[in-house]
Amino acid sequence: MLTSFPEKTNLGVVCSEMHYGWSSPFGPVLLEGKYKFTITSNESSWLTVTPLIGAVFGAFVTGLVVDTFGRKRMIVFSSVPFIASWLLIGFADSSTLMFVGRFLAGAIDGLSFIAVPMYLGEIAEPKIRGLLSSVCPVSIVFGILLINVLGTYLPLDTTAFISTILPLLLLITFPWMPESPYFYLMKGNEEEARKSLQIFRGVEDVTVELNRISSAVKEQQENKGSFLDLFRVNSNRKAIFITLGLRTVQQLTGTTVIIFYCKTIFKEAGGFSPSLSTIIYFSVQLVLAVVSSIVVDLCGRKPLLITSIIGTALSLLAHATYLYLQKIGYDTTEYNFVPLAALLCFVVTFSIGLQTVPLLIMGEIFPTNVKAFALCTMDIYYSVFVTCMSKFFHWSKGIGMHVPFFTFTGCCVLGLIFILLYVPETKGKTLEDIQDELHDKKTVVDRRIINEACLY
Repeated sequence: MLTSFPEKTNLGVVCSEMHYGWSSPFGPVLLEGKYKFTITSNESSWLTVTPLIGAVFGAFVTGLVVDTFGRKRMIVFSSVPFIASWLLIGFADSSTLMFVGRFLAGAIDGLSFIAVPMYLGEIAEPKIRGLLSSVCPVSIVFGILLINVLGTYLPLDTTAFISTILPLLLLITFPWMPESPYFYLMKGNEEEARKSLQIFRGVEDVTVELNRISSAVKEQQENKGSFLDLFRVNSNRKAIFITLGLRTVQQLTGTTVIIFYCKTIFKEAGGFSPSLSTIIYFSVQLVLAVVSSIVVDLCGRKPLLITSIIGTALSLLAHATYLYLQKIGYDTTEYNFVPLAALLCFVVTFSIGLQTVPLLIMGEIFPTNVKAFALCTMDIYYSVFVTCMSKFFHWSKGIGMHVPFFTFTGCCVLGLIFILLYVPETKGKTLEDIQDELHDKKTVVDRRIINEACLY
């Protein structure tokens, strides 16, 4: 029953990522004067990161209200501003309206990336939580691929109008979804929480799980969380350190920068068609993201992260070396397949772990009473950090495209050390088990024994 829900839940994520991937096909169009108005290189750089600036505002607001209005209502609400943002971009006859539309899209992205991971993490059974929560990263890649395909074959305004279909589908379909049982229990509504669990599990008798969740929520609600609790409580400090670290490692590979400037990167490297290379790149990433979502509950989070970051570092090194040799005048004609091959290897290795696992862990490592504040903090941090990364890339590629790629390679080495030393394994554990481990409690095994005994 549960497996039919993620597609609806992640429609907003797909729409959001279409805005992030938008700059790859349409940035060059606006720069080269192929649209009804033209922008400067500096305007293009800021237009690229405008959604990230909006996301800071959206994440802050969502963090304050998501525990009041609920995960479901916030996801449904996101559809309306998404529709408005695409219409603003489609009708824009100057860069001003386009900036407004992309800022609005970013603000709603701040909502999506708090409400959606919370919702998915709270409705999933432990044995499939990795699979279910990994649908979010899969949706991210699908959105980026979709906008690049549309942008290759359709004009900017037509693409924007067609893109309104996705938030319209979200507005029509998601109101029929159940609310998270955790949210109902936070509001003291046990009967609705029971009905929600029955729908998600597809069975009538959910007493054991309902009692477990109810006990955990009551325990966490007794100590009503606040933003400062993220740093005052030892277990929360561990969680924020782990998730901030993982998000940093993920972005220091340059993945989002490659998304923003994918077509430009392929164009400067030479070789195959930039548009075709971009579509191939994101198509491979989508397939691998799906594979990762399937194996994450089989192989575990940490082994996938370790394998992923080693492969990512080697791929980036190969691409950086090619660009450096090209820069110093070495004849690379015989090796013009290297940029596409290296970036395809990058996307393969990145997708099997670094693409999906950080978002998955974000949704499962924080207790209910501070989860909204935590995800708000994470989204604001992500937006600010990626903005800085994007500006760094825009500046450093002026020196040579090899400079940012060598930098990303070095950062992967540091990231591997972080993963080996600090990232825990959460495979197959309930959200309560994870909290016990962060608290250094000895009750994890006991709780599992009790839960298994109750099943019999």
